[in-house]
Amino acid sequence: MIRNEYLKEVHRVVIKVGTSSITKGGPGASSDFMDSVAKQIRSLRDNGTEVLIVTSGAIGIGLSTMNASSRSREIPIRQAAASIGQSILMQKWNESFQKFGISVAQILLTYDFYSDREKYLNLRNAVQTLLEYKVVPIFNENDAVCVKEIDATFGDNDTLSAMVSIKMDADLLMILSDVEGLYDKNPKLFDGAKLIPTVTEITDEIRSFAGDATSRVGTGGMKTKIHAAEICHETGCSMVIAGSAIGNVIERIIGGEEIGTIFVSDKKERKKSVWIRHAHASGSIEVDEGAKNALLNHMSLLAVGIKTVSGRFDRGDIVNITFNGKTIAKGIPDYNSDDITKTKGLHSDRMTEILGHKNYDNVIRRENIVMM
Repeated sequence: MIRNEYLKEVHRVVIKVGTSSITKGGPGASSDFMDSVAKQIRSLRDNGTEVLIVTSGAIGIGLSTMNASSRSREIPIRQAAASIGQSILMQKWNESFQKFGISVAQILLTYDFYSDREKYLNLRNAVQTLLEYKVVPIFNENDAVCVKEIDATFGDNDTLSAMVSIKMDADLLMILSDVEGLYDKNPKLFDGAKLIPTVTEITDEIRSFAGDATSRVGTGGMKTKIHAAEICHETGCSMVIAGSAIGNVIERIIGGEEIGTIFVSDKKERKKSVWIRHAHASGSIEVDEGAKNALLNHMSLLAVGIKTVSGRFDRGDIVNITFNGKTIAKGIPDYNSDDITKTKGLHSDRMTEILGHKNYDNVIRRENIVMM
């Protein structure tokens, strides 16, 4: 199937721009590059396509402004750099978009936007309103307060961009970086490296092409990009990895040109299931073999099959479901951790006696369980 067959129904696109693309190897943001992005997005907008941006670059720009080492790994320094770099980065984006008559809005996210449904719904409403008013939302991780998340949770915003894509109902995620796509080996080290134009299934072989942080065949940051593709794949959202240095790359990709690597999927899993699978777990429930087998047969989790409860969580939070210490599923319980601890190992008909109330016979209903 030709590329434009995959992209002809794209009405909303998330564009993730990496640090190296924004800075072009220099100490600050490249106005020429950002102007080019703004110009292309104006063209997409004029043709009826809604666009959201996920931007990197705040820490790098902030470190340069502070005259701090770009290799610094100290969390307080990088937090300070992020707080400085964010304002500079947004100023640059605003200046570029204003040249083409477009307003922008800054949205800083922490990981709980994905795990907390109420926060997600509030965010979704705000983003939808911005798009209705023709404003381009620009997302970034809130590195100034995310002590544990800097360079760990979102992986230079690749994972964040995938999460934004599926939660905001995007049809396409476009990741622009200094890598022109997925190669069978590192093109910076091997002359015979071949670009893979289309990926329809993310297999172990595809994952192996990314290598790891210390591998000579890894393509630098490709591992987090493939993980982003896996997240998108579950909801049927396509993803393209392409080189940001290619002229008019955004318009040309949307136009169906075979640029970079496209990850496509005919799969369309429930968004709720994808959310459960990737959301942060507030605790865990260890089950016995009978309960494990019931879960494998798409049945609900009953109190009688629960052995132990770890962590404190409320009804409606996400929890890991484990067997022999290994996570086999995730779910949304209808009871809090204290209630489950009191009733673990008991039959459902005793729940009212022990708790004084009963929400459901099941601790976790089958429609709120996702196998891992």
